[in-house]
Amino acid sequence: RAGFTAAEAQAETRDGRRYYDVEGTLPDGTEIEFDIMEEDGVWRVVETQRDIAFADAPDEVRAAHTAGFAPGRVIESTQADGLVIYELFGEAGGDPEGRKVEVKWDGHRAEVLGEEWAH
Repeated sequence: RAGFTAAEAQAETRDGRRYYDVEGTLPDGTEIEFDIMEEDGVWRVVETQRDIAFADAPDEVRAAHTAGFAPGRVIESTQADGLVIYELFGEAGGDPEGRKVEVKWDGHRAEVLGEEWAH
């Protein structure tokens, strides 16, 4: 993204795939993270993440969340194909992020995922 300033990068391997998580800020101070993955020798951004307030998630996403906890943290993860995965975290056993629900949003319909999203 134009004006992005990288602050930190971390290499990791998930499910046999190599990634770099590159964190930084946009010119307006917004914190953002790019997940970059290598496929067939080519690196590409597979996911762009930012924290948002639950109130800023689409109405349909908020309505789909029926897990019985108030999300204390919400990560909006925009996938390379345009899908958005909302990662909703809530308190459990003293851990403020001990519960997690993911909701897939395609711009028209929200769906609570039964399994964690690949990226």
